[in-house]
Amino acid sequence: MAYNALSKVIEAQIASNRAKGWQNPYRALDDNAIRRDPTHDKATLWRPAYVRDAEKILHSPYFNRLSDKTQVFSLYKNDDLTRRSLHVQLVSRTARSIGAALGLNTDLIEAVALGHDIGHTPFGHMGERFLSELFHQQTGLYFDHNVHSVRVLDGIFRHNLTLQTLSGILCHNGEFEQQEYRPSKLTCFEDFDGLVASCRRHDVSIKSLVPSTLEGCVVRISDMLAYVGRDRQDAERAADRDRAPKYSITTMGSNNAEIINNVSIDLIENSYGKDYLKFSDKAFDFLSGVKRENYELIYGNEAVNRLQSDLVRAMFERLYERLLHDLENGDSELKEKDGGLLYVYRHHLNFIKNLRVRYKNTPHGVDEDPNQIVVDYIASMTDDYFVDLHNLYFPDDATIEYMPYFKGM
Repeated sequence: MAYNALSKVIEAQIASNRAKGWQNPYRALDDNAIRRDPTHDKATLWRPAYVRDAEKILHSPYFNRLSDKTQVFSLYKNDDLTRRSLHVQLVSRTARSIGAALGLNTDLIEAVALGHDIGHTPFGHMGERFLSELFHQQTGLYFDHNVHSVRVLDGIFRHNLTLQTLSGILCHNGEFEQQEYRPSKLTCFEDFDGLVASCRRHDVSIKSLVPSTLEGCVVRISDMLAYVGRDRQDAERAADRDRAPKYSITTMGSNNAEIINNVSIDLIENSYGKDYLKFSDKAFDFLSGVKRENYELIYGNEAVNRLQSDLVRAMFERLYERLLHDLENGDSELKEKDGGLLYVYRHHLNFIKNLRVRYKNTPHGVDEDPNQIVVDYIASMTDDYFVDLHNLYFPDDATIEYMPYFKGM
């Protein structure tokens, strides 16, 4: 499979427009950025509105934890398998490349990309699914990582991010591909907060969300591009040679780099100068097919990914129940049990409280329903922290056994 290039017509048009100083009339303008508190975080010459957002996210307390949160292959000791921090970088780089070609606001693109997965659970979408099931059983509410990313950045730590950045993060879910992406109308935080509340109450609401800017739409597409090929690459590295998946859908690329390049080129060709993003029929059919094949050969293939889902589910259930018990019985004596604070206080609630000095007026995360606090705490954990805390509380129960570096050697 070859690496496609822009057509001579589009390439000449982009070059000509750049030489004339053309600006895409549909790009997000810094002057239109909306914040909850407009009296703070005013844009400056060297720190425009969305640069501020990107820097706030990069320095957010939970951003560093992405380096120990896995994507798909959670139970392997293998430094070549993708961690969520790398995925975020791949999304950011892919989206900025597409956005630059289309003449969009790459600062906003970077902010959305950096923040889109900051609320993700340990153990990828498997952990997200188990945590949502437990949360729903207790409260009737649902957990989605993109909704929780907003909660982290706009609630647990109120960073005063722009509405445009938060909309892109909330609506980034790349699980639901479309052939056309037309930005939604969103002009105020009141409407945004309504969308967030709806997603927590109804598990289908998340599927209908569309970002309010073309920049957010680019990130949503890039999220998909960053994982469909990379997951194939990781599956081949994780599997025994004779068990590696055999892919049949390769019309626009057989490896990660080809897929990103060729689908990005198609998107630029079909979207340049328009107020929406669009794939050709060929590219859309390819993406839909690749995702479907990945589900069949990777995500649902026990021989490839060793998810041990029953074991991980049991660990989530035990830890959720224990942490909820600690909170519901968390009087002053219990908090000091065994000579030290319980970990939900020491490592989570007190951590948030201590950061109130830096992140003023933090409204959420401390004095709330114990189930919400448990969900916040578990979602904030890295894979290793989750396993270690589980083993500390339940030393005699079954725990994860990672595929070692030197299997059979």
